[in-house]
Amino acid sequence: MNYLFSLRSQRFLLALGTLFLLLSTGATPKGKSQTPNIVLIFLDDMGYGDLSITGALNYQTPNIDRMAAEGIRFTNFLTAQAVCSASRAALLTGCYPNRLGISGAFGPNSQVGLNPKEETIAELLKAKGYATAIFGKWHLGDHPTMLPMAQGFDEYFGVPYSHDMWPLHPNQTKANYPPLNLIEGAKVVKSVQNLDDAAELTTAITTRATAFIRQNKSKPFFLYVPHPLPHVPLAASAKFKDKSGRGIFGDVMMEIDWSVGQILSELKKQNIDKNTLVIFTSDNGPWLNYGDHAGSAGGFREGKGTTFEGGQRVPCIVRWPGVVPAGRISSKLITALDILPTIATVCETKLPALKIDGIDFSKILKGDDSQSPREQFLYYYRKNNLEAVRQGNWKLVFPHPGRTYEGFVPGKNGQPGQLNENYSIAGGLYNLERDPGERYNVRSEFPEIVSALEKIAEAARADLGDDLQSRSGANNRPAGRISP
Repeated sequence: MNYLFSLRSQRFLLALGTLFLLLSTGATPKGKSQTPNIVLIFLDDMGYGDLSITGALNYQTPNIDRMAAEGIRFTNFLTAQAVCSASRAALLTGCYPNRLGISGAFGPNSQVGLNPKEETIAELLKAKGYATAIFGKWHLGDHPTMLPMAQGFDEYFGVPYSHDMWPLHPNQTKANYPPLNLIEGAKVVKSVQNLDDAAELTTAITTRATAFIRQNKSKPFFLYVPHPLPHVPLAASAKFKDKSGRGIFGDVMMEIDWSVGQILSELKKQNIDKNTLVIFTSDNGPWLNYGDHAGSAGGFREGKGTTFEGGQRVPCIVRWPGVVPAGRISSKLITALDILPTIATVCETKLPALKIDGIDFSKILKGDDSQSPREQFLYYYRKNNLEAVRQGNWKLVFPHPGRTYEGFVPGKNGQPGQLNENYSIAGGLYNLERDPGERYNVRSEFPEIVSALEKIAEAARADLGDDLQSRSGANNRPAGRISP
C-alpha cells in the first residue's frame, strides 16, 4: 500500500513539474490550441516571375524559396486590383476596393483615404488582444487622421505613400511633390532625400519587424510588413548593391529575400516559429515600362495597371509549421480578398460588421485539397470599371479603354519607357487553363460560357456598379474624407 502511494506521489510530482515547466517556458501542452501570431509580408510591384522558384534569372531568393518548401505556394493567386492604394485597401478589409469607394493610388496630401468605419485585420485582431504593427508603406491616406494608428495598429514606422512620389520623380511634371517623409506613429522622424536614404528602407523596416517580434514573443501579435520595394526608384543597401547578375532589380530582390530570412530566423530564435502563420505576396504585377528596373510577369499578359493576368496574378506563399503541410503547390483560385476571413478563422475572431467579399480558405491551408471556396472573381480598374469576370478557368474580358505596354520599347536605368494609357481593348473569352497568356479569344466557340459569365457581370453591376455603363451599385460605401 505504501509502495502504491509512493508511486502515485512520484507520478503526481512528475506531472506537476512538467506542467510547471510548460507554463514557465511559454510552451503549450500537446493537444491544446494556442492563438497564432500573424506575419503578413506584402511587396510592391513584384511580378509573378520575380522569385527563383517562379523563374527569376541571375539572382536567387533562397529564404522565400525555403518558405515555399516549408509551406504552400499558390499559383493562381490574384491581387484585388493592379494598383497600390486599391490593392492595400482590399487586403486589409477583405472587400473589393470599389465597394469602399477606393481606386488608384493616393498622392501626397490626399483628401481621401480608407474610411475609419471599415474594419481592418489589425482592428479585428486588436479586439482579441493582439499587439499590432505595420512597418513599411501604408498608402491609404496620409493625413494624420488616416494613418495606421486610426485603423487598429499600435505601432507604425514607414512611408505614407509610394516612394516615387517625391521631388526626384523622373517625370518633371510631378516635380512639385512635397518631401517624402518617414513617419513613426503620426510624427515625421526623417526625410527620404535621395537614393542613399531609400537604400536603407528595407534594413530599417526589417530591424523594426524583428524587434517587434522579440518584444511581443509572449503574447499574440499581428505584424504587417508592406515593403516599399521593388517599386521604383530602386535602391539597395551596400551589403547587396551590385551583388546580383540582374542589376539593381536583382540586388533589391536579394535584399528583400534577406529580410524575409531575418523575420523567419527571429521567429525560430524566440521559439514561436510553430505558432506563427506567415503570408508572403505582392500588391500587383510589374511596372513593365521601367524595363531593367521592372520585374517579370512570368509570361502572363501585360503588367501593373491592367486587368490581364500579368497585372493581378502574383506569387503567394503561406507557411505555418505543423499546421500547413509542407511542400504543397495549389492551383486553387485564391485572392487577396480572402486573407482577412482566413485569418479571422484561424485566430477565432469575428468578421467585420459590414459586408465583405473575401472567402475563408483555411481548410486548403490545412491540407484539404477537395475544397474550392472561390469560383468567381471580378476584375475592376480605374474608378469603378468592371473590365473582366472569371468563373473557374474561364475569363471574359469586356471591351474597355486600358493600359498596354505592348509595342513600346521599355525604359532603362530608372527612366520609364512609353506606354498607352487609353488603348482600346477589344475584349474576349479566354480559357486560362490552356491559354494563361490570354492570347486566343474563343468567344465565338463557347456562347454558353459567355452567357453564364455575363450573368455574373450583371449581378456584379447591380451590387457594385460599373462606370463603363454609367451604373451605380446598391452596396457601395464611401471612402474616408478629410473634414474641412
